[in-house]
Amino acid sequence: MLEPSVSPPEFVSSCWLLRSRRSPAKARRVLSRLLDSTPSGELFADSGLLVVSELVTNAVAHGTPIGNRLWLSLSLSPSRLRIEVHDARRDRAPLLRSTSVDDESGRGLLLVNLLSERWGCCPRLPIGKIVWSEIGCAASSFTPVERVA
Repeated sequence: MLEPSVSPPEFVSSCWLLRSRRSPAKARRVLSRLLDSTPSGELFADSGLLVVSELVTNAVAHGTPIGNRLWLSLSLSPSRLRIEVHDARRDRAPLLRSTSVDDESGRGLLLVNLLSERWGCCPRLPIGKIVWSEIGCAASSFTPVERVA
């Protein structure tokens, strides 16, 4: 007789965010509450807080027309944190670009790319897009770097 497979618990949280410069801070608070209420949530805190802040900042600045809100969806399992930011603009996909040392902005997606195991963008029906990131826990994804003096 086959035993039913037991998958690890997944914890979720979601909310609407205004098109406001205060929304990245609210998104960090929502993620912090989820991580604080979850066993081993602290393993995702450093990368997760930075990535959620960057994705929401980009959605506010580039992906959410005036008068629209964005949707934040978070899901956490023992091995990964998934962050989704839904906005109303399908015509403006995130663009990973190179920056110079003199640029004052434009590094957000570079950080998302470096901290995420995977990230991307897909259409959201009936309108808009979803920009998402999956982050592995710090304990399993940390690789020490040998420094040469």
